[in-house]
Amino acid sequence: MTTDTLLLELGTEELPPGALDTLSDALASGIAEGLNKADVPFTHVHAYATPRRLAVRVTDLAAKQPDREVERRGPSLSAAFKDGQPTKAAEGFARSCGVSVADLIHLETDKGTWLGYRVQQPGQPIDQLLPDIIAQALAALPVPKNMRWGTSRVEFSRPVHWLVVLYGNQVIDTEAFDLESGRTTYGHRFHAPDGIALSHADEYLDALETAYVLADRQRRRERIREQVLAEAEVHDAEAVIDDELLSEVSGLVEWPIALTGSFDERFLEVPPECLISSMKANQKYFHLLDRHDHLKPLFITVSNIDSRDPQQVIEGNEKVIRPRLSDAAFFYDVDRKSPLITRREGLSNVVFQQQLGTLADKTERIAVVAGHIANAINGDVSQAERAAQLAKCDLVTEMVQEFPELQGIMGCYYARHDGEADEVAQALYEQYLPRFADDEIPQSQAGLALALADRLDTLTGIFAIGARPTGGKDPFALRRATIGVLNILIKGELDLDLQELLTLSAAQHRDVPQPEDLVDQVLEYMLDRFRAWAQDAGIPAEVYLAVRARPVTKPLDFARRLRAVHHFSQREEAAALASANKRVSNILTKQGLDVASSHTIDSSLLQESAEIALAEALKTSDAKVQPLFAQADYHTALDNLASLREPVDHFFDEVMVMADDDAIRSNRLALLASLQALFLKVADVSELSQ
Repeated sequence: MTTDTLLLELGTEELPPGALDTLSDALASGIAEGLNKADVPFTHVHAYATPRRLAVRVTDLAAKQPDREVERRGPSLSAAFKDGQPTKAAEGFARSCGVSVADLIHLETDKGTWLGYRVQQPGQPIDQLLPDIIAQALAALPVPKNMRWGTSRVEFSRPVHWLVVLYGNQVIDTEAFDLESGRTTYGHRFHAPDGIALSHADEYLDALETAYVLADRQRRRERIREQVLAEAEVHDAEAVIDDELLSEVSGLVEWPIALTGSFDERFLEVPPECLISSMKANQKYFHLLDRHDHLKPLFITVSNIDSRDPQQVIEGNEKVIRPRLSDAAFFYDVDRKSPLITRREGLSNVVFQQQLGTLADKTERIAVVAGHIANAINGDVSQAERAAQLAKCDLVTEMVQEFPELQGIMGCYYARHDGEADEVAQALYEQYLPRFADDEIPQSQAGLALALADRLDTLTGIFAIGARPTGGKDPFALRRATIGVLNILIKGELDLDLQELLTLSAAQHRDVPQPEDLVDQVLEYMLDRFRAWAQDAGIPAEVYLAVRARPVTKPLDFARRLRAVHHFSQREEAAALASANKRVSNILTKQGLDVASSHTIDSSLLQESAEIALAEALKTSDAKVQPLFAQADYHTALDNLASLREPVDHFFDEVMVMADDDAIRSNRLALLASLQALFLKVADVSELSQ
């Protein structure tokens, strides 16, 4: 089959850098999906993008669809002929197929013989298929915000100026955004503004690179990284390359040229985070560190032109950054004139949530909970409460209002400037930790207490007003707050009862009508998040369900059980014991017995050797594992219980549980209940049999 390369390019005004990768990937996916639906073979779809273009290249694309054999089934043979002559049903079916009855065939099926028609349908050529495929792919692009331009009624993220659709050396006639397709692309806006007529789709990347455009996103990104690292090496410094910033810069340039500029050393008196935020947010600069990880008065900018006089470009960037850094220095000086605690009054004017009051109200609530937690983990209660009082004060400072990402960071700086205790200042920074799943947790006791109290207040408050997350909507980031709480309690090895903490936190929302089961609602929601936590840890769903079946309200204990059951599930004995527990559960349920109740085994009623052996094994195991349960050493306990496999197997092979004698039957049921009760000290291992 003949194949060639397809090139689609949409030339635009500068696209939003934050949307570039998403649009590029979506266009490539749309083309691939359209070709797959049309059953046109190809090898690979490549996505390219620069600020001024979205492009897709498809390699080894077939020139047409494969021919297909189309089969149609008509009436049954008995309905198609009567007395050897075709009926109206047969004649009508033949007409619909465009043939005579004599040209029809017989189709044998397991339900009888039918009149049928089979024909080879030639595949459509690619030039007939592509216009619709391209139109559908363009229409499905997730454009963040459309605009119109000129007198046209068409809409797109930015004005569209050219359209290239080439299959090999052939222009595929199509139309999009009031443009006719062609073979002319354009290079760099300044270095090579003239049109470039492509004779073949395979010329695309090389032709653009000659015209100062790196269309390959990954290649352009890596070139920026290499240039930034090289510039840093020249200045005996380490460049900090943030992936998000790297992607954004890559979406701003077509021909990257990294240049190093400098700023006045006096700005280094300002906290480095302020300078870095200003350089990144406003100017998209990479910052540099010295060998001691201190900020150097240098920055790296990535220009979109290869200037004959790069010093002018550098000086222009230095001129632009100077007032930005001056603003940061001004904000820092102004903020330090007022002690952080004096800003609490301003929190009364900032609404946390309309029904839950202001940020001042929130800090009052979390101060109570943070103090309780600090006491429970042997921390300093007064420091935890002080940290809670100061926790949100930096939100109304000039610096944080300009750079919201500095919340907590500036609170720490300002608290230290005011002479607050080191742990209090540290807690102000740590209250937002962990920010994501693998992030570090607070290290100070006050920080642990504050980070937990803040999240628990949000969870109980939002649930109290009936605004819990639904589907994909989570406007208050409660899922992230929950994962944060779980990670703090588990990684920090804090043996705290979540139900108790939620009860205390809910009690602080005195002015909010609460459902009676509020604590249960939030607790269930938070424990359900353990499924995602377990999945991230490589723990299967059935292990999570086994632990979730037990009334465990301490996340640290929950995590220990998860790990222990996961280890146990990989033992050879696990499957048999899980099935046995499932069988026991079914038997006891049918008999209406509660395994949680006390079940005394009468040794005088044990008759069969297998039930005597099981009773002895249970007695021995119980003596071994009870101290282990008390120490929460579930791992070792389950390893000990694995030895019950053999006596359990023999019991079910040799003993009739439902004996005719009521006393013997009840005793054997008590034996099984004792077996299940041992495992239920850790988890419902019957779930492992699912």
